[in-house]
Amino acid sequence: MASSVNPTVRRRRLGQELRRLREQKGMTAEEVAERLLVSQSKISRLENGRRSISQRDVRDLCGVYEVEDQRIVDSLMQMAKDSRQQGWWHAFGDIPYSVYIGLETDAESLRTYEPQIITGLLQTRPYAEALIQGALPETSVVDVEKRVQVRIRRQERISAEHNPLRLWVVLDEASLHRVVGSRQVMREQLEHVAEMSQLPHITVQVLPFDVGAHPGINGQYSILEFADTADSSVVYIEGVTSDLYLEKAPDVQKYTVMYEHLRAQALNVEQSRQRIEDVAKEYAR
Repeated sequence: MASSVNPTVRRRRLGQELRRLREQKGMTAEEVAERLLVSQSKISRLENGRRSISQRDVRDLCGVYEVEDQRIVDSLMQMAKDSRQQGWWHAFGDIPYSVYIGLETDAESLRTYEPQIITGLLQTRPYAEALIQGALPETSVVDVEKRVQVRIRRQERISAEHNPLRLWVVLDEASLHRVVGSRQVMREQLEHVAEMSQLPHITVQVLPFDVGAHPGINGQYSILEFADTADSSVVYIEGVTSDLYLEKAPDVQKYTVMYEHLRAQALNVEQSRQRIEDVAKEYAR
Protein backbone atom coordinates (compact mmCIF):
# COMPACT_ATOMS: atom_id res chain seq x y z
CA MET A 1 0.00 0.00 0.00
CA ALA A 2 1.29 3.46 -0.88
CA SER A 3 2.50 5.55 2.02
CA SER A 4 0.72 8.72 3.10
CA VAL A 5 4.11 10.41 2.96
CA ASN A 6 4.50 12.39 -0.27
CA PRO A 7 7.94 11.36 -1.63
CA THR A 8 8.04 14.17 -4.20
CA VAL A 9 7.57 16.85 -1.57
CA ARG A 10 10.03 15.16 0.80
CA ARG A 11 12.69 15.14 -1.95
CA ARG A 12 11.99 18.76 -2.73
CA ARG A 13 12.25 19.92 0.87
CA LEU A 14 15.36 17.85 1.43
CA GLY A 15 16.95 19.28 -1.71
CA GLN A 16 16.21 22.82 -0.57
CA GLU A 17 17.84 22.13 2.78
CA LEU A 18 20.91 20.59 1.17
CA ARG A 19 21.23 23.60 -1.13
CA ARG A 20 21.02 25.89 1.89
CA LEU A 21 23.79 23.96 3.64
CA ARG A 22 25.99 24.12 0.53
CA GLU A 23 25.48 27.86 0.10
CA GLN A 24 26.06 28.39 3.81
CA LYS A 25 29.39 26.62 3.37
CA GLY A 26 30.21 28.88 0.41
CA MET A 27 30.70 25.99 -2.01
CA THR A 28 29.55 25.58 -5.61
CA ALA A 29 27.84 22.45 -6.87
CA GLU A 30 30.93 21.77 -8.97
CA GLU A 31 33.19 21.87 -5.90
CA VAL A 32 30.93 19.46 -4.02
CA ALA A 33 30.85 17.11 -7.01
CA GLU A 34 34.64 17.09 -7.14
CA ARG A 35 34.89 16.27 -3.43
CA LEU A 36 32.48 13.34 -3.78
CA LEU A 37 33.75 12.18 -7.18
CA VAL A 38 30.29 12.48 -8.76
CA SER A 39 28.92 14.58 -11.58
CA GLN A 40 27.79 18.15 -11.03
CA SER A 41 24.46 17.24 -12.61
CA LYS A 42 23.85 14.71 -9.82
CA ILE A 43 24.29 17.40 -7.18
CA SER A 44 21.92 19.69 -9.09
CA ARG A 45 19.28 16.96 -9.45
CA LEU A 46 19.50 16.14 -5.74
CA GLU A 47 19.02 19.80 -4.85
CA ASN A 48 16.05 20.37 -7.15
CA GLY A 49 14.29 17.26 -5.87
CA ARG A 50 14.03 15.56 -9.25
CA ARG A 51 16.17 12.56 -8.21
CA SER A 52 15.77 10.08 -5.38
CA ILE A 53 18.35 10.63 -2.67
CA SER A 54 19.77 7.91 -0.47
CA GLN A 55 20.71 8.17 3.17
CA ARG A 56 24.29 7.54 2.09
CA ASP A 57 24.11 10.62 -0.18
CA VAL A 58 22.87 12.68 2.76
CA ARG A 59 25.63 11.34 5.02
CA ASP A 60 28.31 12.16 2.45
CA LEU A 61 26.95 15.65 1.80
CA CYS A 62 26.69 16.41 5.51
CA GLY A 63 30.32 15.35 5.82
CA VAL A 64 31.39 17.74 3.06
CA TYR A 65 29.37 20.56 4.64
CA GLU A 66 30.81 19.72 8.08
CA VAL A 67 27.42 19.53 9.76
CA GLU A 68 28.23 18.97 13.43
CA ASP A 69 24.71 18.90 14.88
CA GLN A 70 23.69 15.22 14.81
CA ARG A 71 20.03 16.19 15.16
CA ILE A 72 20.20 17.96 11.79
CA VAL A 73 21.92 14.96 10.20
CA ASP A 74 19.32 12.58 11.65
CA SER A 75 16.47 14.78 10.43
CA LEU A 76 17.88 14.91 6.91
CA MET A 77 18.48 11.16 6.93
CA GLN A 78 14.83 10.57 7.89
CA MET A 79 13.69 12.86 5.08
CA ALA A 80 15.83 10.83 2.68
CA LYS A 81 14.22 7.63 3.94
CA ASP A 82 10.72 9.11 3.55
CA SER A 83 11.53 10.38 0.07
CA ARG A 84 12.13 6.83 -1.14
CA GLN A 85 8.66 5.62 -0.14
CA GLN A 86 5.97 5.35 -2.78
CA GLY A 87 3.11 7.75 -3.40
CA TRP A 88 -0.33 6.50 -4.48
CA TRP A 89 0.53 7.08 -8.15
CA HIS A 90 3.35 4.51 -8.08
CA ALA A 91 0.71 1.75 -7.93
CA PHE A 92 -0.10 2.59 -11.56
CA GLY A 93 3.44 1.90 -12.78
CA ASP A 94 5.59 4.29 -14.80
CA ILE A 95 3.71 7.60 -15.07
CA PRO A 96 5.58 10.17 -17.24
CA TYR A 97 4.51 13.17 -15.13
CA SER A 98 4.81 11.56 -11.70
CA VAL A 99 6.81 14.51 -10.33
CA TYR A 100 3.95 16.83 -11.19
CA ILE A 101 1.38 14.50 -9.59
CA GLY A 102 3.40 14.51 -6.39
CA LEU A 103 3.43 18.31 -6.33
CA GLU A 104 -0.27 18.57 -7.20
CA THR A 105 -1.16 16.09 -4.45
CA ASP A 106 0.45 18.32 -1.83
CA ALA A 107 -0.43 21.73 -3.29
CA GLU A 108 -2.80 24.12 -1.55
CA SER A 109 -3.80 25.92 -4.73
CA LEU A 110 -3.42 25.52 -8.47
CA ARG A 111 -3.83 28.13 -11.19
CA THR A 112 -3.78 26.86 -14.74
CA TYR A 113 -4.27 28.15 -18.26
CA GLU A 114 -5.43 25.73 -20.97
CA PRO A 115 -5.43 26.88 -24.61
CA GLN A 116 -6.74 23.72 -26.30
CA ILE A 117 -8.43 21.31 -23.91
CA ILE A 118 -10.42 21.11 -20.69
CA THR A 119 -7.99 20.90 -17.79
CA GLY A 120 -7.39 17.37 -16.44
CA LEU A 121 -8.90 17.92 -12.99
CA LEU A 122 -12.25 18.82 -14.59
CA GLN A 123 -12.35 16.12 -17.27
CA THR A 124 -15.07 13.48 -17.40
CA ARG A 125 -14.01 9.88 -18.01
CA PRO A 126 -15.34 9.73 -21.64
CA TYR A 127 -13.59 13.01 -22.47
CA ALA A 128 -10.32 11.85 -20.88
CA GLU A 129 -10.42 8.53 -22.76
CA ALA A 130 -11.03 10.22 -26.12
CA LEU A 131 -8.41 12.88 -25.42
CA ILE A 132 -5.66 10.41 -24.48
CA GLN A 133 -6.45 8.13 -27.42
CA GLY A 134 -6.29 11.08 -29.80
CA ALA A 135 -3.16 12.63 -28.33
CA LEU A 136 -1.30 9.31 -28.07
CA PRO A 137 -2.52 7.21 -31.02
CA GLU A 138 0.13 4.51 -30.55
CA THR A 139 -0.70 3.93 -26.90
CA SER A 140 -2.21 0.55 -26.01
CA VAL A 141 -5.72 0.21 -24.63
CA VAL A 142 -4.25 -0.92 -21.31
CA ASP A 143 -2.01 2.16 -21.02
CA VAL A 144 -4.85 4.48 -22.01
CA GLU A 145 -6.99 3.04 -19.23
CA LYS A 146 -4.13 3.40 -16.75
CA ARG A 147 -3.72 7.07 -17.64
CA VAL A 148 -7.46 7.63 -17.33
CA GLN A 149 -7.53 5.99 -13.90
CA VAL A 150 -4.67 8.22 -12.73
CA ARG A 151 -6.49 11.30 -14.02
CA ILE A 152 -9.69 10.35 -12.20
CA ARG A 153 -7.73 9.58 -9.04
CA ARG A 154 -6.12 13.02 -9.18
CA GLN A 155 -9.56 14.60 -9.13
CA GLU A 156 -10.04 13.50 -5.54
CA ARG A 157 -8.04 16.59 -4.57
CA ILE A 158 -10.84 18.90 -5.70
CA SER A 159 -13.65 16.77 -4.32
CA ALA A 160 -12.12 16.21 -0.89
CA GLU A 161 -14.43 17.03 2.01
CA HIS A 162 -11.64 18.62 4.03
CA ASN A 163 -9.06 21.04 2.63
CA PRO A 164 -9.77 20.54 -1.09
CA LEU A 165 -7.37 21.93 -3.66
CA ARG A 166 -8.24 25.53 -4.56
CA LEU A 167 -8.44 25.52 -8.35
CA TRP A 168 -8.51 28.50 -10.70
CA VAL A 169 -8.79 27.68 -14.39
CA VAL A 170 -8.65 29.97 -17.40
CA LEU A 171 -9.89 28.11 -20.48
CA ASP A 172 -9.34 29.46 -23.96
CA GLU A 173 -12.66 29.48 -25.80
CA ALA A 174 -11.08 27.09 -28.32
CA SER A 175 -11.23 24.32 -25.69
CA LEU A 176 -15.03 24.59 -25.65
CA HIS A 177 -15.33 24.13 -29.41
CA ARG A 178 -12.70 21.45 -30.02
CA VAL A 179 -14.81 18.30 -30.32
CA VAL A 180 -13.09 15.57 -28.34
CA GLY A 181 -14.82 12.21 -28.62
CA SER A 182 -18.24 13.29 -29.87
CA ARG A 183 -20.80 16.02 -29.52
CA GLN A 184 -22.45 14.02 -26.75
CA VAL A 185 -19.15 13.70 -24.91
CA MET A 186 -18.58 17.44 -25.27
CA ARG A 187 -22.06 18.32 -24.02
CA GLU A 188 -21.60 16.21 -20.90
CA GLN A 189 -18.09 17.56 -20.43
CA LEU A 190 -19.11 21.21 -20.57
CA GLU A 191 -22.10 20.60 -18.33
CA HIS A 192 -19.70 19.03 -15.82
CA VAL A 193 -17.37 22.05 -15.97
CA ALA A 194 -20.30 24.43 -15.45
CA GLU A 195 -21.46 22.39 -12.46
CA MET A 196 -18.00 22.18 -10.88
CA SER A 197 -17.47 25.91 -11.36
CA GLN A 198 -20.22 26.55 -8.81
CA LEU A 199 -18.16 25.03 -6.00
CA PRO A 200 -16.65 27.71 -3.73
CA HIS A 201 -13.08 26.51 -4.17
CA ILE A 202 -13.20 26.21 -7.98
CA THR A 203 -13.13 29.19 -10.32
CA VAL A 204 -13.44 28.84 -14.09
CA GLN A 205 -13.05 31.70 -16.56
CA VAL A 206 -13.23 31.62 -20.35
CA LEU A 207 -10.83 33.64 -22.46
CA PRO A 208 -12.94 34.63 -25.50
CA PHE A 209 -11.74 34.58 -29.09
CA ASP A 210 -12.16 38.33 -29.50
CA VAL A 211 -9.42 39.04 -26.96
CA GLY A 212 -6.90 38.41 -29.75
CA ALA A 213 -3.23 38.16 -28.75
CA HIS A 214 -2.74 37.63 -25.02
CA PRO A 215 -0.02 36.70 -22.46
CA GLY A 216 -0.83 32.97 -22.67
CA ILE A 217 -0.45 32.77 -26.43
CA ASN A 218 2.65 30.57 -26.10
CA GLY A 219 0.75 27.72 -24.46
CA GLN A 220 -0.39 25.89 -21.35
CA TYR A 221 1.13 26.38 -17.92
CA SER A 222 0.21 25.91 -14.27
CA ILE A 223 1.26 27.58 -11.02
CA LEU A 224 1.27 25.44 -7.88
CA GLU A 225 1.37 26.98 -4.42
CA PHE A 226 1.84 25.22 -1.09
CA ALA A 227 0.63 25.76 2.47
CA ASP A 228 4.10 25.23 3.97
CA THR A 229 6.11 28.43 3.60
CA ALA A 230 9.23 26.31 3.20
CA ASP A 231 7.92 25.15 -0.18
CA SER A 232 8.34 27.71 -2.94
CA SER A 233 5.74 28.02 -5.69
CA VAL A 234 6.33 26.05 -8.89
CA VAL A 235 5.48 26.84 -12.50
CA TYR A 236 4.81 23.66 -14.47
CA ILE A 237 4.97 23.55 -18.27
CA GLU A 238 4.05 20.24 -19.85
CA GLY A 239 6.11 19.01 -22.81
CA VAL A 240 5.89 16.14 -25.28
CA THR A 241 9.07 14.34 -24.20
CA SER A 242 9.95 16.25 -21.02
CA ASP A 243 8.39 18.73 -18.62
CA LEU A 244 9.70 22.02 -17.27
CA TYR A 245 9.57 23.06 -13.62
CA LEU A 246 10.42 26.67 -12.74
CA GLU A 247 11.01 27.52 -9.10
CA LYS A 248 13.18 30.64 -9.12
CA ALA A 249 11.29 33.63 -7.73
CA PRO A 250 11.73 35.86 -10.84
CA ASP A 251 10.36 33.10 -13.11
CA VAL A 252 7.38 32.40 -10.85
CA GLN A 253 6.67 36.12 -10.58
CA LYS A 254 6.71 36.55 -14.35
CA TYR A 255 4.20 33.76 -14.90
CA THR A 256 2.07 35.01 -12.02
CA VAL A 257 1.82 38.46 -13.62
CA MET A 258 0.97 36.81 -16.94
CA TYR A 259 -1.81 34.88 -15.22
CA GLU A 260 -3.23 38.03 -13.66
CA HIS A 261 -3.45 39.56 -17.13
CA LEU A 262 -5.25 36.44 -18.42
CA ARG A 263 -7.75 36.61 -15.57
CA ALA A 264 -8.38 40.28 -16.27
CA GLN A 265 -8.94 39.71 -20.00
CA ALA A 266 -11.18 36.66 -19.53
CA LEU A 267 -14.93 36.77 -19.05
CA ASN A 268 -15.98 37.05 -15.41
CA VAL A 269 -17.18 33.97 -13.55
CA GLU A 270 -20.88 34.40 -14.34
CA GLN A 271 -20.27 35.27 -17.99
CA SER A 272 -17.90 32.31 -18.32
CA ARG A 273 -20.41 29.85 -16.88
CA GLN A 274 -23.06 31.20 -19.23
CA ARG A 275 -20.73 30.84 -22.23
CA ILE A 276 -19.93 27.25 -21.26
CA GLU A 277 -23.62 26.39 -20.82
CA ASP A 278 -24.52 28.02 -24.15
CA VAL A 279 -21.91 25.98 -26.03
CA ALA A 280 -23.08 22.81 -24.22
CA LYS A 281 -26.62 23.47 -25.50
CA GLU A 282 -25.29 23.80 -29.05
CA TYR A 283 -23.86 20.28 -28.78
CA ALA A 284 -27.31 18.99 -27.78
CA ARG A 285 -28.87 20.10 -31.10
